[in-house]
Amino acid sequence: MQKGVTAKDVALFLMSQLTTSGATGYFVEYAGDVITSLSMEGRLTLCNLSIEMGARGGFVAPDEVTFNYIKGKEFAPKGDDWDKAVAYWKTLKSGDDAVFDKELTFDANDIEPRITYGTNPGMGIGITEQIPANAVQAKSPEQGFEKALNYMGFKAGECLLGKPIDYIFLGACTNGRIEDFRAFASIVKGRKKAENVIALLVPGSWAVDRQIREEGIDKVLEEAGFEIRQPGCSACLAMNDDKVPAGKYCVSTSNRNFEGRQGPGSRTILCSPLVAAAAAVTGVITDPRVFLL
Repeated sequence: MQKGVTAKDVALFLMSQLTTSGATGYFVEYAGDVITSLSMEGRLTLCNLSIEMGARGGFVAPDEVTFNYIKGKEFAPKGDDWDKAVAYWKTLKSGDDAVFDKELTFDANDIEPRITYGTNPGMGIGITEQIPANAVQAKSPEQGFEKALNYMGFKAGECLLGKPIDYIFLGACTNGRIEDFRAFASIVKGRKKAENVIALLVPGSWAVDRQIREEGIDKVLEEAGFEIRQPGCSACLAMNDDKVPAGKYCVSTSNRNFEGRQGPGSRTILCSPLVAAAAAVTGVITDPRVFLL
């Protein structure tokens, strides 16, 4: 993968290629060099978004990355039971001669950090690209394409780099893991939150919240002007008071960008934690690669 490209970008790329119904009726197995190079948390993000392509589910065959992630966890098998479990888990993969209903191959070199411009997760572009000029390119019915652009306040042919934003949301079951907070902190460290941005940083669980504090990430975020909210769903689906007001733009690491998803009339731009961090410190949609050495 290119610099600055994450599992979230891979998922958004796949959704733009397959659309949000392209995997309907299927169960997706992700494989290939890019997939095996992902961390366990990256794989969880990718599999989490399978349903956004209409799939029944998604999985990655277990390997040493999987076993190392599980080993030592509170409820993991111990001793001889561990060895037996690993031996069994190694059998949970498709055979070399397996026949699939459909096979699709993509080149990761074609993927750059991604953002969405419409009102479903499949309406996405590379962060330096322009919004497609017509619905055919966008793989979206004409009426739905125009309606989505009107809702978002965007135009076909427009590049979104430099577009002012109002909110950023880091969290959800998609990107509320410790690796996501590490990635976000890697960009905001030594910088300050843009004054025009309201930031909602929400760990996916209390366990993640504890790890953030154990690693000192909370201090990095605090010095940059951010605060961590209580774990939960939060602004992913406008729970409690964590809502995005009508007409406001939210650069979000969540999984859905439907009309009103983050609050009535809210406008959601899906992205990775790196893109969210870049927007958080600049106040506009920004290519995170400018901050990556």
